[in-house]
Amino acid sequence: MEMKTQHYDFKMASQTFKLSPSAISLMNECHRCFWLTQHKKWKRPEGPFPSLPAGMDKVLKTHFDKFMNKGELPPEIREYGISNGYKLFDDKKQLDTWRSNFKGIQYKDKPSGILLRGAIDNMIRKGEKLVVLDYKTRGYPLKEDTHEHYQNQMDIYNFLLRKNGYETEDYSYLLFYYPKEVNDFGEVIFYTKLIKIATSSKNGEAIFGKAIRLLLSGCPTKTCEWCDGR
Repeated sequence: MEMKTQHYDFKMASQTFKLSPSAISLMNECHRCFWLTQHKKWKRPEGPFPSLPAGMDKVLKTHFDKFMNKGELPPEIREYGISNGYKLFDDKKQLDTWRSNFKGIQYKDKPSGILLRGAIDNMIRKGEKLVVLDYKTRGYPLKEDTHEHYQNQMDIYNFLLRKNGYETEDYSYLLFYYPKEVNDFGEVIFYTKLIKIATSSKNGEAIFGKAIRLLLSGCPTKTCEWCDGR
């Protein structure tokens, strides 16, 4: 189903808008910041991005790929009783594309030409269906609602996969890593916690539709502390 955007000003889409879950997150925080950023009028200042999560992300992907090559699930997945009928997605070439921040899983809305893409960490296959597996590194134990902050991201991944012709389960997995202690050899030991989160492709589509409508409309007037006066 194509987005119903034909009543908007498509001249505003003459530049190529490329959206990601992080851009959608900004939209949810402030419509005006999102619009100004995407239209390259102004960009909200960003704080320094800590290098540890990026380093952990690379290490974890290598760790999981070792088990993928052996046709096994890693212990931090198996300990939650996930084994029979589940396997890591083993098309490494495709997985590398989906992991790329410059490519990822993509879908373009035909009427507007606006592109939505997302880079995943990993995928689990259950029969003919795919389940997104996303790693999260934290400095502290989880709160009851921690996983809820990633709902839109998981819904968007589900939507993108289905738009690319893949069958998906209506849930995803978030695998959290947070520090436990440093052992006598100076090695940092991490706790892990796997959270199963229900996902909705329809919600992912609705979020994308909202972003398109905002981008093809005039600049929102409501401001936040960042864009006030811009």
